[in-house]
Amino acid sequence: MTSFKSFQLELDTRHDKYERLVKLSRDITIESKRTIFLLHRFTSAPNGEEILKESEVKLDAVRQKIKQVAQELIGEDMYQFHRAISPGLQEYVEAVSFQYFIKTRSLISVEEINKQLIFTAEDREETTNTTSNSRDKQPHTWSLKVTPVDYLLGVADLTGELMRLCISSVGNGDIDTPFELSQFLRQIYDGFTFIGNTGPYEVSKKLYTLKQSLAKVENACYTLKVRGSEIPKHMLADVFSTKTELIDQDEGLP
Repeated sequence: MTSFKSFQLELDTRHDKYERLVKLSRDITIESKRTIFLLHRFTSAPNGEEILKESEVKLDAVRQKIKQVAQELIGEDMYQFHRAISPGLQEYVEAVSFQYFIKTRSLISVEEINKQLIFTAEDREETTNTTSNSRDKQPHTWSLKVTPVDYLLGVADLTGELMRLCISSVGNGDIDTPFELSQFLRQIYDGFTFIGNTGPYEVSKKLYTLKQSLAKVENACYTLKVRGSEIPKHMLADVFSTKTELIDQDEGLP
């Protein structure tokens, strides 16, 4: 009975920790989505720099949530709790890579993402005589590494946001961005095709959605190139949305 009570205590502790991680992951997902919605205003907002600054503040708040996840996982095997935190990490990768693309027109690496997820804190020791103790601070570090699979799934989700950015850019009269996005998405798609069916199941599932996003952007570029001079700029976005609906119907999508 003593052994089983200790087993019960261990399992209850692990279950409680898992539930706390699920809640943190949900908060990370919500805040990351809000950051993505904010970044979509970059093309239409007159003060784009303000949007980027505000998005950085939001991402810093998300990183504080990830810091709490890292603290929960101290002394634990991360992969035992990976299913609890994976959705939040994927959404965070999507938000960070979207912001990075808007800034640099390139793809952020998993190493750069992990560099941002190393946290430090200083706990001051409570001493009555500060002069007698020179070490009044003890630095602590926490880190959480985004796995390659979470990174790939986040980048795959990024392609959908880039497709929406393409359509909104055309609606705002930006004709160059769709062609730039088309080349960028083609490079990402080529990279995913190298993985093929050898990667995890989730990655091969996302490949179909990625192909759809690429097709919609290429269709927008085709319309701009062939019929751009015929259609007024303020009507281009409507033409693209109509064509997108037709593509979805042809592929049997709701």
